[in-house]
Amino acid sequence: MKTILFVCTGNTCRSPMAEAIARSLLDQGRVRGAGPEIFIASAGVSAGDGIPTSEDAVAALARLGIEHDGTSKRLTPEMIRRATIALGMTGGHVAEMRRLAGGSESAVRIERLDPDSDVEDPVGLGRAAYDRLATQFVRLLPIRLSELLAS
Repeated sequence: MKTILFVCTGNTCRSPMAEAIARSLLDQGRVRGAGPEIFIASAGVSAGDGIPTSEDAVAALARLGIEHDGTSKRLTPEMIRRATIALGMTGGHVAEMRRLAGGSESAVRIERLDPDSDVEDPVGLGRAAYDRLATQFVRLLPIRLSELLAS
């Protein structure tokens, strides 16, 4: 089984949105090269455990027809070791994952979700920012996951 781990700061906005949208895209067959056994998860480098996904994130997902009611999880070295692919929202998240991996990263592919730029944190920016983020993920994830799963 392959595991894809999305990582952001608090695990209440970006990474749970990416997790939910990736699951939806996989369920719809919109990721080339994806086999039936892919586990999708998310965590945060500075997350407290058990904090509900932000209302704005849940609402943006609902506008896409995606239900999500998760809670935050703090990123651990074990989560990284169990992942096949670990995708950070920023270069800082990637650096922290590599630090936590402590040399075991040869077994896990640790990269920035968007290879061209950091994914903007929508916290405090209002509904439109969450909708833009959701749209960005809907466009980016099928391409990026197809590339990563094919290699």
